[in-house]
Amino acid sequence: MFKAKILFVGPNESGKTVLANFLSDTREDVGGEYRPTRGVRILEFEAHPEGSHDKTCEVELWDCSGDFKFESCWPAIIKDSSGVVIIFNPDVPSHLKEIETWHAMFISTQSLQDSQCLLIAHHKPGSEVEGGRLPLAPNLSRLPLIHSNLEEQPEDLRHAFYGYLGDVVKAMSESREREEMSIIT
Repeated sequence: MFKAKILFVGPNESGKTVLANFLSDTREDVGGEYRPTRGVRILEFEAHPEGSHDKTCEVELWDCSGDFKFESCWPAIIKDSSGVVIIFNPDVPSHLKEIETWHAMFISTQSLQDSQCLLIAHHKPGSEVEGGRLPLAPNLSRLPLIHSNLEEQPEDLRHAFYGYLGDVVKAMSESREREEMSIIT
């Protein structure tokens, strides 16, 4: 069984915790008010990634704070991660620029393949969901992008995340095979 450590990163108030709770089937009663994550929350659950031939994957979903005051913790958070998901609110113009910083800090510093990275444009309740192209920087535009709206199409998000998880598990498997072959030869 594979164990995947997936980091959820991005600007403050982009919906990282809401999406992490949804995907892990975690319920929190917070009264609907915004409560920023302090440092990191780790949610563990089992999933059946797409393309894994009914194999189960243990997922550690690291819901990271969007506050830069926790930047000194980021190297420890990044260690041994299998994938990075950058979550942002496309309705907030500053988020489109800020995700470049998140990419530089969490993706460029690792040797992750593009398939191990994902952008989620999370639309808050009541906002218009436009599935079109966003004005992303060149290094971000090559990454997979999905739009999410938990009010209208929650299972589309779960399906897309499980597809992404399948890509992560495939990349981990290929990396493990290369490592084993290098030991043998």
